[in-house]
Amino acid sequence: MNKLKLHKKRLFPSDPIQRSIANDLFASVEDLPIISPHGHTDPRWFAENEHFINPTELLLAPDHYLFRMLYSQGISLDDLGVASLSGPSKADPRDAWRLFSKHYHLFRGTPSRLWLDHTFATVFDLDVRLCEETADHYFDVISEALSREKFRPRALFDKFNIELLATTEGATDKLAHHNQIVQSEWGGRVISTYRPDAVVDPDHEGFQQELDLFGEITGENTRNWNGYLNAHRKRRQDFIAIGTTSSDHGHLRATTANLSTVEAQELFEKVIRGEISASESDVFRGQMLTEMAGMSLDDGLVMQIHPGAIRNHNSHIFNTYGRDKGADLPSAIDYVDALKPLLDKFGDDNRLSIILFTLDETTYSRELAPLAGHYPALKLGPAWWFHDSPEGMRRFREQTTETAGFYNTVGFNDDTRAFLSIPARHDVARRVDCAFLAKLVAEHRLEEDEAFEIAKGLAYDFAKKAYKV
Repeated sequence: MNKLKLHKKRLFPSDPIQRSIANDLFASVEDLPIISPHGHTDPRWFAENEHFINPTELLLAPDHYLFRMLYSQGISLDDLGVASLSGPSKADPRDAWRLFSKHYHLFRGTPSRLWLDHTFATVFDLDVRLCEETADHYFDVISEALSREKFRPRALFDKFNIELLATTEGATDKLAHHNQIVQSEWGGRVISTYRPDAVVDPDHEGFQQELDLFGEITGENTRNWNGYLNAHRKRRQDFIAIGTTSSDHGHLRATTANLSTVEAQELFEKVIRGEISASESDVFRGQMLTEMAGMSLDDGLVMQIHPGAIRNHNSHIFNTYGRDKGADLPSAIDYVDALKPLLDKFGDDNRLSIILFTLDETTYSRELAPLAGHYPALKLGPAWWFHDSPEGMRRFREQTTETAGFYNTVGFNDDTRAFLSIPARHDVARRVDCAFLAKLVAEHRLEEDEAFEIAKGLAYDFAKKAYKV
């Protein structure tokens, strides 16, 4: 069997001078605590602290990075243990794991391979590579480990040296699991993120029902403009009470608007009646980004804008399995014109913190870095989603540093549903950033003591400051 080995200097430059500098920089940040200020892990894991069951249910079935690749090769999601809208998968977990293992070679060269190999080696002490022949060995070793106390969610949280972990919940979530965590004696800090998309996007398939539930939860008339805005203010306070420090907005475009009160009320009435065009729907979402920015000035929540994902592109997958099943795709985005209404109103206010993300890398040097390099309210989020890779991280640093510098960025967030991949993702980000800094030092563009300071900032300090944690 082929050995599973993690090279100590992986992802460092091949140039010996840069490699040595990167190695020293990484040694200074490798063991720093993890700040994970934005992600999608399940708070129930930490509230109930029950054992994970097996590798299929923990590592494979929830991870759209994995099954989108497997689906591209003609492998059925049913056979991989992915639940459909009609109920849980009927696939045997061991058979699903065998199928995944047989096709593990598909992930060669991908970040998923880096993350998984790191997890296998450092969490489960596996020393042979995953393949069809080792599938059962992996399944047995991981399943047995997960039955032990030190592999319960809270114990792993502590093992991973996580200082803070943020999940993401919608505006109508009752936050029961977060309240359970707050009321427990456990010291782990798990907070939420306010994600109101389902009650902000008129094109969301459950918008009208979610709007009614939003009203029930808040006691506000959410079919009245003022009541609707008050409902958001109340829900934001509910989230703040369980530790939330940021909101998140996953709109298709970065459109913002600055309508008068009368114009906003009239548009909202059309939204309620379902008599709204595609362009008006975009304006409404844009108006709500501006409204949320105003609320952030009042309550202090950091605002994240994640535009540019064409979600659920595969209609068959969406209709059969629902959202977040690997069928989302990047799209081109305009930021300079789209953000101007919001920035005209709030961009110069340094009390406001808006973190911008993109799936359109062409905007890094042309739009995002110049915007963040000027407006006090703006910061740049790290390379996101499809670009959360060594190459994507390097491109981000190369194209934004010259204009925005390091200090208008916010470090790293892993944005993951895969809990066990969190240490691996931060390990990759820290290595890539140290490699980038090493090149600047070797070229005498940065002093070594400055590089050590920036390395710590990128690994820890910047995220802690940007997300007010």
